[in-house]
Amino acid sequence: HYTMAHTSKDKNKILGRIKRLQGQLNAVAEALESEKDCYQILQTLASARGALHGLMGEIVEGHIRAHVVGADTTKAAASAGEETIDIMKSFWK
Repeated sequence: HYTMAHTSKDKNKILGRIKRLQGQLNAVAEALESEKDCYQILQTLASARGALHGLMGEIVEGHIRAHVVGADTTKAAASAGEETIDIMKSFWK
């Protein structure tokens, strides 16, 4: 597996996105507990899903740039590419 220098470089930015995502999920839980309107719950879930997709996209982009495009060998690039495909397939389910 690979070192994650590309995530270390942007760690604070990524952690900020995760905290906002956690806040959205907490808002869903609170809305359910207080029996808020289902439209509000769905809207918050849609926002959380968008935030998760954005976060995943940012990390995947960094991975591709660092480990596929920037790979030292064709074999390393192919391996990183296949790993990325596998992860994305599980994410899209």
